[in-house]
Amino acid sequence: MTTTHTVQTAGATIVYDVDGPPPAAGGRPPLFMVGQHMDAAGFHALASYFPDRTVVRYDPRGRGRSTSADGRADSSPEVQAGDVHAVIEALGAGPVEMFASGGGAITALALVAAHPGDVTTLVAHEPPLMGLLPDAEAARRAFLGCMQAYEAKGFGWGMAAFLTMTRWRGEFTDAYFALPPADPARFGLPAEDDGSRDDPLLSDRSTGADSFRPDVGALAAAPTRVVIAMGEESRDLLTGRTAVATAELLGREVTVFPSHHRGFLDGAGRPGDFARALREVLDDRARESSGAPRPS
Repeated sequence: MTTTHTVQTAGATIVYDVDGPPPAAGGRPPLFMVGQHMDAAGFHALASYFPDRTVVRYDPRGRGRSTSADGRADSSPEVQAGDVHAVIEALGAGPVEMFASGGGAITALALVAAHPGDVTTLVAHEPPLMGLLPDAEAARRAFLGCMQAYEAKGFGWGMAAFLTMTRWRGEFTDAYFALPPADPARFGLPAEDDGSRDDPLLSDRSTGADSFRPDVGALAAAPTRVVIAMGEESRDLLTGRTAVATAELLGREVTVFPSHHRGFLDGAGRPGDFARALREVLDDRARESSGAPRPS
């Protein structure tokens, strides 16, 4: 069973879905799934593997059913974190467990730093914190190229450049920048320009997440167990490298999940295997809290 709810935040109306049974007193906390720029629908497959849990999925401001007063979908992690905090407060079920992927993982790191009592365990999957990479300047140059392709020719060309960037293995060297412009047809994308220039990923609306740096001190002081994760197929790819860099910044080992950056999606990854790995990581915290031994 899914129920849909709305909460008003500063400058936005946030819509969120609650799947499964209501949280029981003394039971496991709700499992909150956070994406960016993905909305609640993107977590439908993963949520279906947790029928025993209360699962919360939301639409970030300006995405899906959520709206913003200024009509924009900017990706400021601090603003997005405030929206997620408002949803957690509206749930009235105490701190949550959280799975956050991509830009949503950046939002979640900002949330834990600002509201340390909101989350018991955070699994931050492949946060794209390019500023932490040893080749950060080149990575930002590569992303700027995607934005420039979008500005010049529209969505198909910008997204083709972005997909090429995210599939590049290793550091962004001269060999990468010598590549010819990515052809949208190669990725099944339209070459026609519809004239829009407000895509939340490819426009200037994404620059807030690009410049974000986690507050290491606040995260260390928080009671939240923070797990930085990446897909096994993401090794040497951009978001796999940023996951490793984030884990190193926080003094942690990266936890390897099945599949890749989109491994929890139906048709794109292995959501069943991904869900089993996520459940195991979350259950580790529950066993620690109860003092029960981990199964051998």
